[in-house]
Parts: sequence; structure tokens; C-alpha cells
Amino acid sequence: SLKYMIPKLENRKWKVLNSEKLLNRGTWMNLRVDRVQLPSGSIVPEWFVLEFPDWINVIAITKDGDFVMEDQYRHALGQTNFELVAGVIDPGETPLEAAKRELSEETGFGGGEWSLFMKTSANPTNHTNISYTFLATGVEKLTEQHQEATEDIHVNIFTKEEVRELLDTGQIIQALHAAPLWKYFAENK
Repeated sequence: SLKYMIPKLENRKWKVLNSEKLLNRGTWMNLRVDRVQLPSGSIVPEWFVLEFPDWINVIAITKDGDFVMEDQYRHALGQTNFELVAGVIDPGETPLEAAKRELSEETGFGGGEWSLFMKTSANPTNHTNISYTFLATGVEKLTEQHQEATEDIHVNIFTKEEVRELLDTGQIIQALHAAPLWKYFAENK
């Protein structure tokens, strides 16, 4: 039983009075501005919304119990970071299919047992998409990397202790990657 009574959420949806596309980049990213009315009757004349496709992340653990991670340069911050395998869900793909494809393409690893581990939102205030994190255990090297022209990914194999050290020292700064890793460590002490 729960220690505290958690109230049932009522979805207090805003009414969209007008919507205008400001930037249209197809399936990758769009920007729109909505004029909305709140349930109280208040009107917000400009609410900016970024439309992204859904994303995936993979906590990939080998048969030996090591973590398959990567590092890559992130232009917006101007730095190279340690990260989970991640990517965009292509049209027509399920989140699981996208996760398996991304792990194979970016690292050459695959196989193992897969389960949905966590769903998060980068920022539900103005992002439309969901990020699905999968836990893949027992993965192994099956092929070489098949990176896209826009990718410069280096694969790293870390022990559980090393991944925890990266988290403890703030070296995994991508929030959508840190959150599921912290959950993993909370559940697997």
C-alpha cells in the first residue's frame, strides 16, 4: 500500500484557438506557435511548441555485465559527452525496432533480452515527443558500426562501477540519459 494518497490527475487540456507553423523541417523538427485558452478562461497569445519525432535510448549491458556506451561531440554545447545509444524513431518503426537498429548501427552490438525500461519527456512544456529507454541485457558484438555521415561516435565499454563514477562526477549530462541510468542504479544496487 502507498504511504501517501497520490491524487488522480485530471487532464486540464488547453483549447487551441489558433496554430501557425513558423518552421517546417518535415519529420525531423517543426516549430509552431499556438494561441491557447486555459480552463480558467485566460488566453495565452503565444505558446511556442517544438514538434519532434519520438526518440529512443538504450541501456545496453553485455553478457559480461559491462555497459556499452558512446561518446560524441554535441555542437549546441560545443563539447564531447558520454551518452547512451540514442536516436530517432523512423516513420513506420516501433520504439523497440528503432532501439535495436540504433544499437546495431552505432555500436555493432545486438542480441540479448530487451524490455521497455522508462518513458520520459525532454520538456513537456514545449516538446511534443516521448523518449523511450530500453534495457538490453546480454548484448554482444555482432557487426561493425554503420554510422551516418553526420555521426562521429566512439564506442566505450564501461564496468558498472565506471558508469556510476561517470554519473557521480557529472560526466553524463544528457538528462534523458542520466535519468534512466540513475533509475537503473537505484533498482540495481
